[in-house]
Amino acid sequence: MNNKETLYQGKFLKIVKVNEWEFVERTNCTGVVVIIPITKDKKFVFVEQYRIPIAKNTIEFPAGLVNDDNESQNETFELAALRELLEETGYHADKLRYLTKGPNSAGLTSEISTFFLAEDIRKIAEGGGVENESIIIHEVPMDDVDEWLEEMKKQGKIYSPKIYAGIYLAKRIYKLI
Repeated sequence: MNNKETLYQGKFLKIVKVNEWEFVERTNCTGVVVIIPITKDKKFVFVEQYRIPIAKNTIEFPAGLVNDDNESQNETFELAALRELLEETGYHADKLRYLTKGPNSAGLTSEISTFFLAEDIRKIAEGGGVENESIIIHEVPMDDVDEWLEEMKKQGKIYSPKIYAGIYLAKRIYKLI
């Protein structure tokens, strides 16, 4: 992309233009991880938090940025996944498995999410996020996840479609589909 032009740059994001296409890039990290945590008794662990851009509480898998602060420079994607899982949920994974990676919104941003399955997780801390995050943690049995997500929707919450990708990948690995 030799003809990339920066239209605006903030602290965390910049808007760029290539030919006639405008899109967003992150300025403060080297990637994004999404963690699909599963307890030993086959429960998914989701996080819920208020998201300002959509003005709603969202249900998501734990996720976060790689190499986003001075303490995590030169961090691998695996270490970032373990760190984010612990910060957001208080869980540690004894086993972390790379699943896939792909674009979040290929027409809007250059951001790529890397998905990991966190297996045999165990609670070792409170979780809830860092600084100004206020994360609620939900454990949902694999067999009840569809009904639970519908209940969350009835309560006015919204969930990321990435949840369905994670559920599918996890259930495929556990040979449930």
